[in-house]
Amino acid sequence: MTATAHEPISQADVLLEGFLALDTPEGFRAELIEGEIVVTPPPDGDHEDCIGLIVTQVIRRSRTGMQFSGNKGLRLDSGGACPKNHVIPDGTFAPAELRLYRGADPWMPCDGVAMVMEVTSTRPRADRETKRRCYARAGIPLYLLVDRETSSITLFGDPEGDEYREHRTRPLGKPLTLPEPFGFDLDTADFL
Repeated sequence: MTATAHEPISQADVLLEGFLALDTPEGFRAELIEGEIVVTPPPDGDHEDCIGLIVTQVIRRSRTGMQFSGNKGLRLDSGGACPKNHVIPDGTFAPAELRLYRGADPWMPCDGVAMVMEVTSTRPRADRETKRRCYARAGIPLYLLVDRETSSITLFGDPEGDEYREHRTRPLGKPLTLPEPFGFDLDTADFL
């Protein structure tokens, strides 16, 4: 963003420009969440195993064909004076018929996304609170959170404002019903 002598640059613009210019080490992810730049290290194997177990079930059992991305950058409304949030969910699901990822920019809008997923790791509070608010504010219909610290899985739905009005939490090992367009009970027995 270039400003002329008559156009001041806002702090939000400077933050966004700095974020987009970051060169993170290989395997690290940088996100801009509610005005804070967050850099996370590569996840451990149990984190990735949990994601794989969910993806396998969603692809095989969903009533509607689903596309999955584990690295898709989403640009979400932030509200207020902060620049747009730039997040990389552990998983993003969209109806296959939409082909959302084809031709998408590295940071795409979330229109058409059916569900995002996070598995807690180095910053569990961000997954439990900050990212939940971001996803709700963006209107993403479903947010699936696997909380390894509490050995639970929560599905948030019906976003309104900064929150999801509905949520259901189950202990890991018990099934969790995913509504349409998924339409099946997610088996979490192998998550332990």
